[in-house]
Amino acid sequence: MGRKVAREGAMRLLFQMELNEDYSDEAKSIFLENFEYDETETKYINESFVSIMENREMIDKYIEDNLEGWSIYRLAKVDLAVLRIAIYEILFRKDIPVEVSINEAIEIVKKYSSYDSFKFINGVLGGFVRGLEDKR
Repeated sequence: MGRKVAREGAMRLLFQMELNEDYSDEAKSIFLENFEYDETETKYINESFVSIMENREMIDKYIEDNLEGWSIYRLAKVDLAVLRIAIYEILFRKDIPVEVSINEAIEIVKKYSSYDSFKFINGVLGGFVRGLEDKR
């Protein structure tokens, strides 16, 4: 299925890690042993995990800066995982158009989060992208 399945896998991994407060390589390995992904999906999940963990403070700061009246600690864990993946893609994956990252994030939250979460995610990511464009 490709990158759509890989993004959902990465979201599930990050969600599980956030829920268990365990961001270890061992937790990632156990996750990958229990779910079936093809080689390219596993590669995406591994690459995104490494990059998000290495840059989590910066990514979370971008999220915080674009929350209006919210704290990152109040976000639904699914929404937080999706935002981390989208911002990772926008910052570090030049092979993925910004619009695709945003659209995929919206589709994932429509599937896994609350009814109106997609509006919230769209707003946060829109503000983030506008902020990047203003800095250029």
